[in-house]
Amino acid sequence: QVSVMYFARSAELAGLRCETLSVPREITSLQLWEEIVKVHPRLAVIRDQVVFAVRQEYVLLGDQLLVLQPGDEVAIIPPISGG
Repeated sequence: QVSVMYFARSAELAGLRCETLSVPREITSLQLWEEIVKVHPRLAVIRDQVVFAVRQEYVLLGDQLLVLQPGDEVAIIPPISGG
């Protein structure tokens, strides 16, 4: 189980800021995204813009293998515009 935190637009689309999800211990970043989208299909619209942070390190969506530990934090960070 990992703790998934949603920020900015991802929190709006998911309808919450944090939850615990059960995912495989070894999973690619893209597969992890797909697991999250299964739970929150509305997140699919930001797929090409989103960045993950796993244990506070940025991870791009792709075939990078993640080895997750119980309680790891996964942050969903959409693009943030500012001035």
